[in-house]
Amino acid sequence: MIQDAGTGGTERKDGAIDSGLEIAALLVKSGVLDQTRLKYAQRVRGKLVSQRTLLAVMLELRFFSREQLRETLRSNIVSVKLGALLVELGYLKQAELQAALAIQQETENARMLGEILVEQRFIEEYTLAEALAYQLGFRYLDVNPDDVDRTLLARVPPHFMVQHCFIPVRQEEGKIVVAIADPLNMETRKTAEKLFGANTVFAIATTKGIRDAFTTLKRGNLQAEGPATDEHTVTGIVNSIFEEALRERASDIHIEPMRNVLRVRFRRDGMLTLYKDFVRELALPLCSRIKVMAEADIAERRRHQDGRICYESAKSGITLDMRVSFYVTIYGEKIVLRLLSKKGEQLLDLKEIGMPPRMLDHFIDDAVDCPSGVLIVTGPTGSGKTSTLYSCVHYLNNLHTSIVTAEEPVEYVIEGIAQCSINQKIGVTFEETLRHIVRQDPDVIVLGEICDNFSAETAIQAALTGHKVLTTFHSEDSVGGLLRLMNMNIEPFLIASTVVCVLSQRLLRRVCPACSEPYLPTPNELRRIGYSNLDIRGAEFLIGKGCAKCRYSGYQGRIGVFEMLIPNELVKDAVLSKKTSYEVRKISTETTGMVTLLESGLSLASRGAVSLQDTVRLLPRIGKPRPIAEIRRLLGE
Repeated sequence: MIQDAGTGGTERKDGAIDSGLEIAALLVKSGVLDQTRLKYAQRVRGKLVSQRTLLAVMLELRFFSREQLRETLRSNIVSVKLGALLVELGYLKQAELQAALAIQQETENARMLGEILVEQRFIEEYTLAEALAYQLGFRYLDVNPDDVDRTLLARVPPHFMVQHCFIPVRQEEGKIVVAIADPLNMETRKTAEKLFGANTVFAIATTKGIRDAFTTLKRGNLQAEGPATDEHTVTGIVNSIFEEALRERASDIHIEPMRNVLRVRFRRDGMLTLYKDFVRELALPLCSRIKVMAEADIAERRRHQDGRICYESAKSGITLDMRVSFYVTIYGEKIVLRLLSKKGEQLLDLKEIGMPPRMLDHFIDDAVDCPSGVLIVTGPTGSGKTSTLYSCVHYLNNLHTSIVTAEEPVEYVIEGIAQCSINQKIGVTFEETLRHIVRQDPDVIVLGEICDNFSAETAIQAALTGHKVLTTFHSEDSVGGLLRLMNMNIEPFLIASTVVCVLSQRLLRRVCPACSEPYLPTPNELRRIGYSNLDIRGAEFLIGKGCAKCRYSGYQGRIGVFEMLIPNELVKDAVLSKKTSYEVRKISTETTGMVTLLESGLSLASRGAVSLQDTVRLLPRIGKPRPIAEIRRLLGE
């Protein structure tokens, strides 16, 4: 959108810009605030440990309401620069502003700060438009197609509105209100004034809001407004989405029809980010194209469907195997594609999956190299279970070992093992495959997932007959994996005698090494995990401030966090006695040397590999973790 910014305002002692005083002066002038309260708020902010804007402090003290603040800003032109205004109003963090300014400086062609802020998803476009209205003295208008005067619209050549991004809305007291995306563009304003006269009144609206209203009102008449929806163009759009997802190393693509737009998002490093918004009219042809590629029923739009696409990139030559899910919503079918590389050579070596040294040694010696028994990898969707499972398969794969798999679907193709992909449509069911798999004289059986009683019983029975079974499971932690098997009506003595290891894991974002800087945990963060300053002695926490290498997110890639339970006799007795999860977990940590997921995450955070915020937010907090030094000793770090 518009308006360059920078910071601007009164400088504070720490070097940051204090624009709150200028806004506070307007509040005092308007009678909303008095000098006594202003001085009190300044003293309060000066005593705070964490940085807070002056306006945030006064709002928390309830010296005025947000509506009073908005009214004051609407009735006064604010001299504060855009970036500082957004920070002071609480819409933007100082670090995000600095990151956007850095992007602006690195860009060869001069770009407006507002455009960068919206593009990087630091703020929403309507927030930017509202702040610009405060700054420039214009009113903010949320354009609704139902409120637009059709007679005014007929006076404007369509290509004018498309080119200059404005739309006439209504007449007020003999003046015509025109919604405009960039009020500083004098050419656009002159064009509107020629059409509607010198009494034209401008209001700021979002580019998206203007275009959506325009498309709704003139649907079918504006060929320049959106891309054509013939099959050739739709094919190109679909291919460009796949190519961009491959280039950005996305794990999932979300194609979501909404009320006025078709939104496409990518999941990178576990976080969903916006790729692009398309016009709403593309939803149906784009969905049909993907259904054709996935061999789904293009005539069926009332029921959920699944499919699979094998896509070969024209640019890189890489072949992608994509699982496709079509989910019926009130606005149409939402499509989610899970991207799986078919290149087996991309498998991680077992020693490179990120396990701490001592845990890795125990995992290989007491679980992977064990001649029989069940090895279970647990965690939620997207936690890296399949990658760890295939790393184990890759480690065991040799000329003297027979490995047979039953997967839904096969996610990595590995030379030298017998992989079966479940296909319900042709009768290759999980039940049928499991009945035949033991007749193949396997040494190692790999089950993609234990999903019901039948698959759980099959895994246990195969282990009882001397086979090694590798599988995945959905549970919160390793102890939860054992208890869930019990809830599937598997006899406790069978679980105790066959399960050799339960490995629980998560993926956390890795702090970008190029822009990391020291970070001091806040008292609130320490309180949430039950730590004191003594417990974090020796820790060196880091946080990424954002740079070009990490797309100004502060993170680059992901790293595994593991919790391993190898049941000893005491744990087996606890399972046989059907003890509670708390008792089994306590016995495991005290007698097997098990380190919990939270403790493993805290160990990584203390070395600056991951952020403390992600560790606390994403890992289950079950009980008070041990001190950092004790955790490191247990992990052999």
